[in-house]
Amino acid sequence: MKKISYDDIELAFMFVSSQPEFMNQALLSKSTGEIFYISYDIDADDLPDDIEDSDDYLSIPHQNELDLGKELISQFISEHLPEETHRIYQFFRQKGAYSKYKDFLFEKGLLDTWHEYEDNKRSDALRNWCADNNIEIIG
Repeated sequence: MKKISYDDIELAFMFVSSQPEFMNQALLSKSTGEIFYISYDIDADDLPDDIEDSDDYLSIPHQNELDLGKELISQFISEHLPEETHRIYQFFRQKGAYSKYKDFLFEKGLLDTWHEYEDNKRSDALRNWCADNNIEIIG
């Protein structure tokens, strides 16, 4: 497989994870390193003919597949705000939970800490996913 930029993998991951699971898809060609994006909002006419039945394509994971959704928030809470666990979990029983969570972190002076934590965990998870799938990355 051709080496691929970590930034390209991360961009595809962010695209897939920007919507609920299974709404967006990004497929990596193992032979060329090219990434193909599939969504209801993007014209799929430019996809290779064999994309649905070839072993050459690897689906970029959604954040939930790498435990980077609510699981990551749970880990952060247990490490940084264990006394607020119940309160934070209440946010996720309502609409706009992630925004409320970030507002709460801002009030506690932990928003930058959260962003750094999230970025590091995402990078580690994506790099491990690449290693597990024999994808050589640059950067």
